[in-house]
Amino acid sequence: MEKLNYHNPVLLQESIEGLNIKPDGVYVDVTFGGGGHSTEILKRLGENGRLYAFDQDADAAENIIDDSRFRLLPHNFRFLKRFLRLEGVRKIDGLLADLGVSSHQFDTADRGFSFRFDARLDMRMNQGAELTAEKVINSYNAQQLQHIFGMYGEVRNAKTLAQLIVKTRESGVVLKTIGDFVAAIDKCIKGKKNRYLSQVFQALRMEVNEEIEVLKEMLWQSTEVLHTGGRLVVISYHSLEDRLAKNLIKKGTFEKEPEKDDYGNFYQPLKAINKKIILPTEQEIKENPRARSAKMRIAERTDKKPLLFI
Repeated sequence: MEKLNYHNPVLLQESIEGLNIKPDGVYVDVTFGGGGHSTEILKRLGENGRLYAFDQDADAAENIIDDSRFRLLPHNFRFLKRFLRLEGVRKIDGLLADLGVSSHQFDTADRGFSFRFDARLDMRMNQGAELTAEKVINSYNAQQLQHIFGMYGEVRNAKTLAQLIVKTRESGVVLKTIGDFVAAIDKCIKGKKNRYLSQVFQALRMEVNEEIEVLKEMLWQSTEVLHTGGRLVVISYHSLEDRLAKNLIKKGTFEKEPEKDDYGNFYQPLKAINKKIILPTEQEIKENPRARSAKMRIAERTDKKPLLFI
């Protein structure tokens, strides 16, 4: 079976070191993709070690690793706890999450992730899911569109863009392809065209795949399945993703302020291992441009229990 062309794994050595791998431990790679990180984890596991990987994209199965210690679970990582339990696993020693979109997904024209190609507006990581970018663009109202472009894409003229899309639809135009969509919003583009379109397409992709809610669910479940002393390694490419990981590690919550008991204590299931964000080197960015916006955080599961409020 020929493997598909996926990107070089970002912050590979740093993430593997961050996991602090035990030869007989149980580990999870929730973003299998091309298998780059998983391959390195397996190199450090002994005969009794185990690695479980998640990937909802059916294409990832082309890169499956032939190793008795490895198991690929073809599911969204929001179901982390459920599918680990089905495998008989309740606790793990480490979890790695390399978020974002793979080069394979960007470079496969008919997946609709990139404005470099003219294809159907798709953007589904799970090709069996119902919601597509086409449905978002042709059915969301102006307020909904403004929200996703402003929140997920940080598009400065999100309101104007949303209104233009709705006005275009009201004129009877159905935006089915990337070409249709880019042509329709051309008059809204501000600044550098590629940067603007990158922000717009990122926003659509994050909405289609519910990326923020899915990430919250997975991160919280990671605190429940990690052994005390187990490691969480998160590589993010967007400020919203990084903020979720940062807040959970620092405050035990995704909100701005943690819920405290009468003594001012709050539940903090994780503690930071790296005081500063780990960034790729200039050499890695030169060799792998995808690493440019990567930020990595490493945390360790504490022995603290949830607070009991009276």
